[in-house]
Amino acid sequence: MGEWNSRGLRGSAFEELINLTNERYRELGLALIQKVPTPITPIQIEQETRHITLAYFEKKSTVDYIGAVQGIPVCFDAKECAEDTFSLQNVHEHQYAFMEEFERQEGVAFLLIYYTAKDLYYYLRFEKLKEFYERMKNGGRKSFRLEETESEFFLPRGKNVPVPYLDSLQRDLSLRED
Repeated sequence: MGEWNSRGLRGSAFEELINLTNERYRELGLALIQKVPTPITPIQIEQETRHITLAYFEKKSTVDYIGAVQGIPVCFDAKECAEDTFSLQNVHEHQYAFMEEFERQEGVAFLLIYYTAKDLYYYLRFEKLKEFYERMKNGGRKSFRLEETESEFFLPRGKNVPVPYLDSLQRDLSLRED
């Protein structure tokens, strides 16, 4: 169990953009994606405002989001990266295991990564994540570089939604059919 503090809120601005995107997709009837709440146990509560000031995570969470896109089960996690190198330590073993099991159940798992220094959004297919993860487990790099990513999975700036990931999901599905 870890202690809850501001470090866990690093991705909250990015997650808020994803939440807005998911709400828009829901309104358009394209997808129904829910934010998975992280279960916490409050330890200290500020009496006047009733705000939780100290808490512990009850258990390890799985992924940030889960739902369906036109009948296809999807799950994904949102990650931020300040450098051109993404550390695989950002993907916890239990998250990776959940995504792997989700894929075995014929769902689609992926990461949405925000490269903050470059102001880029990226859709990392589970298959590509698995490639990087296996390399790490076999003694290779514990990270991957921006230039190792698949350029066709960088997300364009959304006109109707802030983080338009559905086209990348469609591309991911097409690659699975080939």
